[in-house]
Amino acid sequence: MNRVHVVLLWHMHQPQYRDPETGRYVLAWTRLHALKDYWGMVAMLKEFPKFHATFNVVPSLGMQLEEYASGEFNEPWFSLAFKPAEDLTREDKAEILARAFQVNHERLMSRWPRFVELYEWAQPAGGAQAQVSFTQRDWRDLQLLSQLAWMEETWFEKDSVVSRLANRGKEFTERDKAALKAKQLELLGLVLPEYRAVAQTGQIELSTTPFYHPILPLICDSDIARVANPGTPLPRRAYRHPEDAREQLRRASAYHERVFGAKPTGLWPSEGSVSDQALAIAAEEGFQWFGTDEGVLGRTLNAGFFRDAKGVPANADRLYKPLRVQLGGKPMTGLFRDHHLSDLIGFVYSRMNGKDAAADLHGRLRELGERVQTSEPLTVCLFLDGENAWEYYPGNGREFLREFYGRIQADQDFRALTATEAIPAAGLVPTNAGIFPASWINANFDVWIGHSEDVAAWELLWDAREAYGRAVDARNQGRDGAPTETALAEALESLLAAEGSDWCWWYGPEHSTANDAEFDALYRKHLTAVYLALGQVAPQELAKPIKRQPEHALQLAPTGFLKIAVDGRDTTYFEWLGAGLYSPERRGGAMHGRTFYLHELRYGFEEGRFCVRVDPFLDLLGELEDSEFRITIGGAEEINIVVKLVRGHLQEFAVEKGRLCLLNPKSVAEASFDRILEVAIQRSELLLKGQTKLKLGVALWHGGLPVDVLPAEGFLEVHLGEDHSAWSPEENS
Repeated sequence: MNRVHVVLLWHMHQPQYRDPETGRYVLAWTRLHALKDYWGMVAMLKEFPKFHATFNVVPSLGMQLEEYASGEFNEPWFSLAFKPAEDLTREDKAEILARAFQVNHERLMSRWPRFVELYEWAQPAGGAQAQVSFTQRDWRDLQLLSQLAWMEETWFEKDSVVSRLANRGKEFTERDKAALKAKQLELLGLVLPEYRAVAQTGQIELSTTPFYHPILPLICDSDIARVANPGTPLPRRAYRHPEDAREQLRRASAYHERVFGAKPTGLWPSEGSVSDQALAIAAEEGFQWFGTDEGVLGRTLNAGFFRDAKGVPANADRLYKPLRVQLGGKPMTGLFRDHHLSDLIGFVYSRMNGKDAAADLHGRLRELGERVQTSEPLTVCLFLDGENAWEYYPGNGREFLREFYGRIQADQDFRALTATEAIPAAGLVPTNAGIFPASWINANFDVWIGHSEDVAAWELLWDAREAYGRAVDARNQGRDGAPTETALAEALESLLAAEGSDWCWWYGPEHSTANDAEFDALYRKHLTAVYLALGQVAPQELAKPIKRQPEHALQLAPTGFLKIAVDGRDTTYFEWLGAGLYSPERRGGAMHGRTFYLHELRYGFEEGRFCVRVDPFLDLLGELEDSEFRITIGGAEEINIVVKLVRGHLQEFAVEKGRLCLLNPKSVAEASFDRILEVAIQRSELLLKGQTKLKLGVALWHGGLPVDVLPAEGFLEVHLGEDHSAWSPEENS
């Protein structure tokens, strides 16, 4: 049979979960995967010294791992998981119930009958019953097991503390929690040093990805998406910033050299996304090889790789061969993942016994070596996530990996090589004039730009990038009031973070998670931070969610006309009787990594005014020293009423119409805040002719960032006409 060179690349990536305003980690996945996957995946490979592999570390992940390793990080779920059970508040308990069971039930939770028991007890009434019936013993067990489930596999056997806790499985003490907390901090500090140490032995190669994981071809020119799919919806203004693509690559290279001691030669472009322009920039920046998917190769060569019953592809001699892509002055060599075999590891073998799965994969690779007709070695590339699959495997996939590594290492017809080793070992490498622009998913870019939500995200990014560009020009021209170099650097950092691919991954219909709202809010916070760094007011649009997921809420339409005393107090029970109501199912406090400040919204009509009432969670609002409410009322044009609070007291309010502030807002509106916010605006200011409804939304801003919004999905529709206890549009001409 032909010699088979296996090129295994584990891609390690998590989005930037750090809130740009607070420095708080909104989601805990970086820490949890660091504990369960990142260190162990490299440490285990040392058991098989002849098996070489490539590990791809995204810099934005590495940056988070460094902060976790320092022990100086702000992650609410970490703090809450180890908080003394006797000190837990009602909000703490609700958050624990929301977080603790976000774990694979079949493989991880089921290890401990006590964990399963707590889960089953917590289900009735959406967790409400558990909040009152769980004892301190129950809360301690749930806190500890929710963290123990994510610990490194070998530590269950070899670490005295972790193995003791795992074997006991229940009846944990506060001392046990403190011991596990210390073990987590210890393990977090081991990850990056282990990667560097093993890379220095030559057993693994470390490659990188553009710093914040952007889709480089779209950053260079968003219109390129139409090449792969002519029907892809595009933003009305093309995003064309190849200079940002270069900056993302330069930062990645510099970070990699600082942390791992050497510049990277290889690049896993985010999501395997390539284009001639993006790769040309990468080649100019010193990268020598890139990885992507067989679908990209197929469209580049106009060749298909259809499998037969044994999984052997057509045109296999072209698939299992590197390709040198000539990009002007400098070439790059591409390696192309076997989509079928990589997906077997990612999605199929988890349902099999580990040894049987490894034997099947080894057998399929031998089948290729025996049947593919070529005079040179086959370069078979298995590229996939290095963390996400393992929680679906028994024993975190370690039996499967050990068996597979051992089989390949012992088979004389195989060599497991790093990417850099595999290219010269492949023999004669053909050259092509370019590459087809696409990603590893369906050989197009639709996941990141193929839906109206994606397009909305790109439009907001375009606006922020233009604001930054104008500020740079002002600085270069020495204009008065231009931002400082420090301010520009802060704005650019936030802009580059917003260019990451992870935000649009969750927009559109393809992917969803329990944390959609957090991803959406983080994206808009990164964009808002661009404007704040530049000393500008962020657009109102950044207060509105892009991901349109309706919030569960009680909604009542107005049932009568109102008569309101705008004094910021609930003057009488009857004052707002007959108002419309929007009351979502939310509680004050941190839920799913975010804090709700706004409780509910009332609205309605007087003969000559439209009135709005906002009830906040007062204790939480009091934690914000300076904040502002922005009430948007839309008819034929949009009006914004901006109410500024200082230490809980109304300082001033403004009325914005057509993005201009009215000189005398008190002549057209009233606003007052005490325990509630009450606002009324004259009907004459709302252009209603030809309108059948108004739109209404309220946002709370703090420090220049939108921190809460009602309703969560954007705006309420307020219908006009007497049937809705509202004005008739015909009356206002």
